[in-house]
Formats: sequence, structure tokens, C-alpha cells
Amino acid sequence: MENMRVADRITLDPEICHGKPCIRGLRYPVENVLEWLAGGMSIDDILADYEDLEREDILAVLAYAARITHVKSMNSLTALKLTHIQDCEFLLGLVH
Repeated sequence: MENMRVADRITLDPEICHGKPCIRGLRYPVENVLEWLAGGMSIDDILADYEDLEREDILAVLAYAARITHVKSMNSLTALKLTHIQDCEFLLGLVH
């Protein structure tokens, strides 16, 4: 992504969409965007349907999903029993 960190695009807020990762604090959960892409929508299709989204938002969703898959195993994540949003953000590299 050009000049934009994923953390500037993907936000976690317990008050928005039950704390699910969303685009820029809007009510567009990352999982929805991934489902649209997996269902065959192109980035241009998504941008045409959701005018408040930007191309960089979709690229951030993909970068975020790629980062999540870098764990050695899902057992590593569940073993931590993360209960705080800040812990999840740190683990995913959204905060330093």
C-alpha cells in the first residue's frame, strides 16, 4: 500500500460492529469485503456499489487478511485467550 499503513485503514472499535475489524471506523467489516471479493466482485464493482470506500481500503483489507494468515497455527491464537482489543491490535501489528 502506498504511503498508508494498514492500521490507518483497518480499525477495531468495540462500539462499531461488535469490535470486528472495519474499514476506517465505518460499518464495513473486513469479513464482508473479503466475502464480496471471494464471491467474484472486483475492486471496481465494490467501489461502484459503496461510494464511500476507496481503492486503498480494499487493498488494506487484503493486506490485513494476509497478515492474519501469518500465524503458525490457529491454536497459537486461541491458546492466548485474547480478551482485549488492544491485545489483538498488537498481535496483528496495528499498534506499536
